[in-house]
Amino acid sequence: MSWVEVSTPDGPMKVFEAHEDGARRGAVVVVQEAFGVNDYVAQVARDLAAEGWHAVAPDFFHRSGGGVVPYEDGMAAIFEKFAGLDDAKVLDDLDAALGLLHQRGFDDRSIGVVGFCWGGRVSFLAAARRRLGAAVGFYGGGLVTARFPQFPALVAEAGDLKTPWLGLFGDLDQSIPVEDVETVRAALESAPVDHDVHRYAGAGHGFHCYARSGSFHKESAEDGWDRTLAWFAGHLGA
Repeated sequence: MSWVEVSTPDGPMKVFEAHEDGARRGAVVVVQEAFGVNDYVAQVARDLAAEGWHAVAPDFFHRSGGGVVPYEDGMAAIFEKFAGLDDAKVLDDLDAALGLLHQRGFDDRSIGVVGFCWGGRVSFLAAARRRLGAAVGFYGGGLVTARFPQFPALVAEAGDLKTPWLGLFGDLDQSIPVEDVETVRAALESAPVDHDVHRYAGAGHGFHCYARSGSFHKESAEDGWDRTLAWFAGHLGA
């Protein structure tokens, strides 16, 4: 487990890399929450490595100095970190992470993406714009109703999805209405690739993150993780 550096059109980007010794089943790009590649995101990468995947977590905040935003800080700090970032640059960074995995010997069919919070939206963006093995989004906001001007709604691209996508949402998420989740589900009916949307009645936003006080929901987190691992096992390399 270590940090490595890759090149992007906007300069170097740090990437947290985690893997076990020996043969690996495939690779997964872990996309951060709106708070950066913090201890929780790094732990997700380690957990994937323990399951036999080669995991990388790129620091999408490299244009604004990198680092993380503490969970207790307000939205103003998050806006500062997102300065200069839009979907085109997100895809530049994703491609840089994919390039690293190509160097490690993985092709696109054996690479997945999993994202949380803001990263959940990025998982959908990746599934719509890139042809990979699989993608999973945990409570990705902004798919139906945009949250940031530089990150428009993506639901209109559901019918052109290129990568199998699994979306996991909590019914108690005050930032993602159930109606929006069902709009995504309906839009995916015309997608040409495998897709699924699952809702958790007792969970709110951030239910997978053990570090977010008042958000973590153990039962939903465990089930969502099991579904994620099954999604990758069923699709990567297929």
